[in-house]
Amino acid sequence: MHAPFAAIQGTRTARPIFFNSAAKDTMDRIRRYAKPIDSLQSMLLIRAYEERLAALQAEIGLPGTCTAVGQEAAAVGVVAALSDDDLILTNHRSAGHLLARGADPARMMAEVMGKRTGYCGGKSGSLHISVKALGVILTSTIVGGELSLATGVALSQRMLGRPGIVVCFFGDGAACEGIFHESVNLASVWNLPILYVCENNQWQAFVHRRETMHTDQIAAWGARYGIETATVDGNDFEVVQAAAAEAAAHVRANAGPFLLECSTYRLRGHFEPDDQSYVDAAELAAWRAKDPVVRMKDRMLRSGAIQAEALARLEAETARRIDAAIAFAKDSPHPDLDQMTTAVYA
Repeated sequence: MHAPFAAIQGTRTARPIFFNSAAKDTMDRIRRYAKPIDSLQSMLLIRAYEERLAALQAEIGLPGTCTAVGQEAAAVGVVAALSDDDLILTNHRSAGHLLARGADPARMMAEVMGKRTGYCGGKSGSLHISVKALGVILTSTIVGGELSLATGVALSQRMLGRPGIVVCFFGDGAACEGIFHESVNLASVWNLPILYVCENNQWQAFVHRRETMHTDQIAAWGARYGIETATVDGNDFEVVQAAAAEAAAHVRANAGPFLLECSTYRLRGHFEPDDQSYVDAAELAAWRAKDPVVRMKDRMLRSGAIQAEALARLEAETARRIDAAIAFAKDSPHPDLDQMTTAVYA
C-alpha cells in the first residue's frame, strides 16, 4: 500500500446517531466546552452583522450577499468545538463561520465594500473571503466546491504530519451534487481526517429541499459510505456543540471521517434582496418560532446565566461594534490600481 494511505484501517460499520436537545447527558457534556455568555455573544454578533449587511445592500447599493440568518447556532456550535490547528472550508454563507472563528467584523465589512483593509484586500467581496491566520482557507461560491477540495486538504494534513482536522461546511443543496458522494466516499476509503458539517437549511437557492430529495436526513447518505454520522437540532447551540465535540474527537482519534448534519432553516432569502415570495408563510413562521438566537437568550434568562440588564448591555455593545465596523469600512481606501493583479492565481 502506498505510504500516504497506510493508515487506512479496513471497513468500519457506520451507525447513525440522533441527539435529543433535552437529553441531560448532552447538557452535562457541553458544560466542559464553552461559556454560554461567549457563545451568545458570538451568535448576537453574527445576527447583527448579517442583518446590517442586508440593510446596507438596500440602502447604499452594496453587492448582494447570501446570509445565513437563522443558522447561527450551527456555526457557533461547531466552531466552538474546534482547536486552533483545525482548518475550515466553507461556502457562500460563510459570515457566521468566519465570525465564530474570531474574524474581525470591521475587516469583513471592508472586504464586502471592496476596500484595501479587507481580509483579501477588497478582492473577494462577501463570497470568497479566506483568513489564513484563522485557518479559514476557502470560501467557495460553487455549490459543493469546498467538498471537492476538502479531501486534498485533509490528505495534505496527513502527509505533512500536521495535527489539525479539516472541517467542511456545506448545505443540503451541495449534498445533491455528485461531488458530495465522491468526496465522502474517497474520505472514507482513505480514512481522511474530515468533519463534514451539513447545514441543512431546507432551501437550495429558490428551491425547497423536498423538491430535490426523498429523504429528510442527509446523514443517511453519509452512512452508506461507511462513515459515522449524526443528525442534530441545528437551532440548539448546546446540542450542536456537544455533537460537534464528539464528532471532532472521533476524527482526531483517526477513526475516520464524520458527517454531522445540523437541521436548521434559512430565515432570509437566498440572495439579498429577496422578498421570499416563494416561501410558505406557515413554514417560515414555524421556524421563526425556533429562532436559535431567541432560544439561546431565553434559555440563559430562565437559567439565570444572564440577567435582562446584562443582556441589554450585550446587545447594545454588539450594535456599537457593528456601527464601528461599518464606519471603518466606509473610511477605508479602495485598493490602488497596481494591486489589481497581485495575489491572483491563474
